[in-house]
Amino acid sequence: MSNQALEVIQKFWKIQDDRDYEKLVDLFADDAVLEDPIYGTFNGKEAIAAFMAKMNVEMAKIETHFDAIEISGGGDTAWCQWEAVSPKGRRQGCGLYKVRDGKMTYYRDYINAEEKAQ
Repeated sequence: MSNQALEVIQKFWKIQDDRDYEKLVDLFADDAVLEDPIYGTFNGKEAIAAFMAKMNVEMAKIETHFDAIEISGGGDTAWCQWEAVSPKGRRQGCGLYKVRDGKMTYYRDYINAEEKAQ
């Protein structure tokens, strides 16, 4: 079994460490789908590129970055548990990724609900 998904997602998170989301666009297939729980669904590499440009602006504005906690996978599927870090605190989530021919074809993020003050 190939580890292509794991390798692509490890590369994805290494690139993301630079906090320039537009550098991630080359990892997506032309027909990829990205589903974000906050901003919506983006179909195709062009729409994903526009979203990544928006992420550069929005994440800088709210001083937020993402840290990978654990990455695992094999074959054409991988996942990553991650943490969003901002001045307001930390919030965990996970990403699910599908890869074909060395490119991401599907990426969906899930984020934990905000903790309520008691």
